[in-house]
Amino acid sequence: MAKHTHEIRKLAKLTGPILVAQLTQMLMSVVDTVMAGRKDAVDLAAVSVGGSIFVPVTLLMFGIALALAPIVSHFDGSKKYRRMANMLQQGFYACAIFGLLALVVLQFSPYILDWMEVEDRFRQVTLDYVNYIAWGVPGFVIYVILRNFCEGLSNTMPSLVIGFIGLLINIPANYIFIYGHFGAPELGGAGCGLASALVFWGMAISMAIYVFTSRRYKKLHLLRRWYPPKFDDVAYIIKIGFPIAMSLFFEVSLFAAVALLIAPLGPTVVSAHQIALNISSLVYMVPLSISMAVTLRVGFALGAGEPKNAMLSFKIAMVFGMVFAAVNGVIMYLGGAWLASLYTPDTAIINLAATLMGLAAIFTMSDTFQAVAMGTLRGYKDTKWPMIMAFISYWPFGLTVGYILGRTDWWVPRMGAAGFWIGFISGLTVAAVMLTIRLRHVSKHYERKQFEQTVNNAT
Repeated sequence: MAKHTHEIRKLAKLTGPILVAQLTQMLMSVVDTVMAGRKDAVDLAAVSVGGSIFVPVTLLMFGIALALAPIVSHFDGSKKYRRMANMLQQGFYACAIFGLLALVVLQFSPYILDWMEVEDRFRQVTLDYVNYIAWGVPGFVIYVILRNFCEGLSNTMPSLVIGFIGLLINIPANYIFIYGHFGAPELGGAGCGLASALVFWGMAISMAIYVFTSRRYKKLHLLRRWYPPKFDDVAYIIKIGFPIAMSLFFEVSLFAAVALLIAPLGPTVVSAHQIALNISSLVYMVPLSISMAVTLRVGFALGAGEPKNAMLSFKIAMVFGMVFAAVNGVIMYLGGAWLASLYTPDTAIINLAATLMGLAAIFTMSDTFQAVAMGTLRGYKDTKWPMIMAFISYWPFGLTVGYILGRTDWWVPRMGAAGFWIGFISGLTVAAVMLTIRLRHVSKHYERKQFEQTVNNAT
């Protein structure tokens, strides 16, 4: 019981700050939307489309940075502190490669907008937004690397504090650059891009000041020596991080594809789908935070040579997650109409959104299960097979089932948006089953490897 209690406390201590940090990041997006929407409908649309171009591009950088957390947590568990400075710098090199790639990809934004055939002002504001936010890419790289380094050392509080710093920069920066106050030019929606760039740099500088001056990290000698790029180390980080990035991309692109497929069904259906998805995305921050926390606990346990403790962390995280999912599911099922009414007074939209949130109650269970399993596998630094499983579950399975149920009469009379949500449930359930099977295989391998090592040491 003492071991269980200790692990519950450790997991809760990690999860809380991560959750608040994730919520502050989501709140920044909400602030951008609200403040741009008050300026003009075109500015709001430009921020939405510009964000849709920028966010997928950043997934590669974010995925590579996420690889640093389990690597550092393994070092922490095995007390290999001397290797951390080198790995931190190699993480910068790996992430910088994809940062440069992101800047190149963003240069193709005009061609994307030409393909969309948008009107001239909409096109110009969107391009200005993308061009401004691109200046924040180096800051984003610095921030996500240092954040995951801290979290790899089970120090999640800086993410919380600096998340609030970002929000405090974001609101006045939006006010100044969207509306043109204090002598600044009135940029409209494009001002959100400039404000976001300033937020990235503000968070990067704040995190760098903390990491490189904190007494907590003094023994790691992070700045004592400059390490040139080492191909093996950079390749190792990319080997772990690239599949993480692609798994995120498969999930994000699935929801983007469904939004496009639902669009022809009319504004009522699209609005109801967006409301249900927005609420589900907000709720998902909890299992996502538990997933990120369990990655750290599993990595630490494996680094310390305690694979059984790694699985204990998984089991406790899963109990946490499923209890939350069950409670949340009941709330969404019973209170779906009330939640939807917070977004719109339209009765037709409210009724359809309530139906979708009834399905979201099931969706949340499957999503929580697969998120915790995925996070645990990242703690084992096992990312290639989870990436393949994510692709199979989300696209060939989830999207296919959703399209057949939502847009065709092949199996049942077409169900519209509800069909796509059943597709979500199907895909996430398949992912949960496949990832659990993979986790069982990987954990048994680690326990067998640890046993063999113990025997060899004894002889």
